[in-house]
Amino acid sequence: MTKHQKSTESPDSEFRHDKGTNYYDPDIARTDPEYDDLGVVCPSHTTERRLMTQIDLRVIPVLSILYLLAFLDRTNIANAAVYGLSTDLGLVSGSNQYNTALTIFFVPYILFEIPSNILLKKLKPHVWLSGCMFVFGLVTICQGLVKGYSGLLATRFFLGLAETGMFPGSFYLIGMWYKRAEAQKRYSFFFSSTTLAGAFGGLLAAAIGKMNGMRGYLAWRWIFILEGVVTCIVAIIFFFLIPSFPEDASWLTEDERAYVKARLQADQGRSAAERNISFKDVRTIFKDYKIFVGGFMYFGLIVPAYGYAFFAPGIIKTYGYSTIQTQLHSVPPWATAFGFAMLVAFFSDTLKHRFIFTLLPICVSITGFAILLTVHTNHNLEYAALFLVTSGTYGAMPVVVCWFTQNLGGHHRRAVGTAWQIGFGNIGGIIATYAFLSSDAPLYRTGYAICIGFVCLSAASCVTYFVSVWMQNRSRDRAGRNLGLTEWEKTEKGDMSPDYRYQL
Repeated sequence: MTKHQKSTESPDSEFRHDKGTNYYDPDIARTDPEYDDLGVVCPSHTTERRLMTQIDLRVIPVLSILYLLAFLDRTNIANAAVYGLSTDLGLVSGSNQYNTALTIFFVPYILFEIPSNILLKKLKPHVWLSGCMFVFGLVTICQGLVKGYSGLLATRFFLGLAETGMFPGSFYLIGMWYKRAEAQKRYSFFFSSTTLAGAFGGLLAAAIGKMNGMRGYLAWRWIFILEGVVTCIVAIIFFFLIPSFPEDASWLTEDERAYVKARLQADQGRSAAERNISFKDVRTIFKDYKIFVGGFMYFGLIVPAYGYAFFAPGIIKTYGYSTIQTQLHSVPPWATAFGFAMLVAFFSDTLKHRFIFTLLPICVSITGFAILLTVHTNHNLEYAALFLVTSGTYGAMPVVVCWFTQNLGGHHRRAVGTAWQIGFGNIGGIIATYAFLSSDAPLYRTGYAICIGFVCLSAASCVTYFVSVWMQNRSRDRAGRNLGLTEWEKTEKGDMSPDYRYQL
């Protein structure tokens, strides 16, 4: 952050304090305004760091807890399976009924990603996200009360429907608050709530296991019931806490909102937040081939991510641990992945670069899967490989999504593009649910080979995307910025505007 002196002859973009109310006033000059790195003047009563800390505390923790509970309710079926879910519900031994129950979650989850983000913008984030959260908490409770396979299928379907807006909606919302160079740490902290959910889920499952038989319910039912109740309670509280978009943030003063909007406009261009998203917008967005490349970047990582999330307890149990020890041993790989993801995010933001920080974690993940594919007699080494798998996969995913999302300019392109990447990518979840079949236990060679293949697909897509945006930046540099377009036309084009430069 730098400070400059500005004379009273250049009073643009100044702020003053009048009658206890902060507001933007272009006619009043300030002797010592503070500028950020984009040359935008910060309000006189605060600093950029202080304001961003305020925004961080209001935006990131709430959305992280929201997604932690969403991911926990989505994947706790893996912990429940260790406690005898399949046997109690009469799932046929050796069949793929359990895998089918995992798969059906993704059908509505994939189909309704884009409509969900459009509704998020229309209904306001605190209404849409907290409402969806309450519903999937309620469905999770019902999942603990089902009597058979058909009930399990029904609850998994509605769980996917209720959760469809959580991840893309939160990513979209975060992206509308932060500049591209400062977003990765925030995205990674939010995304790493999945790893915390995995660690917390294992600890919670180990504790809930001691409730087996209480009030006539087996332990696996208590996992769903208790975690669902917590989600519903938190959803009610979050109705009042989930932040809105910067334009509507009542907890910021008028000049603070103006400053946040100005710094984002300087970094990413105008947002076109004032108008609704039309079908024409959606059709136009899909004419850009980079949208599809971004989908494959995420798609390739989803297969190993869900493969591990859904089957890790089962894999760890083949190493000879008891039921409780299996739950406890599932915790350290998740916790390590959180630390690794934050380390990757720190260096990515510090260097203001994304591409290399997608490939390095991907290489770590491939190394882990290669060990699991080839080593079958050394359980300590196999367990260590799980640390590489989780750290690499969950370290790369937030960078991939942040890189793609933050390179989308404007509300309409970002809302649709983010939902597309998450929705298309989650098709990989369907593949993941059939990658680790019970008939392949305990070696799971097919599953590990599938994961390696899809991680390599993600790496190839990242290279393709990097080359694409690098070439477009060079082309725009040669063409120049003054091509006769009006500001409105540039706003409508978003990141396709000749003024826009992609982050590499």
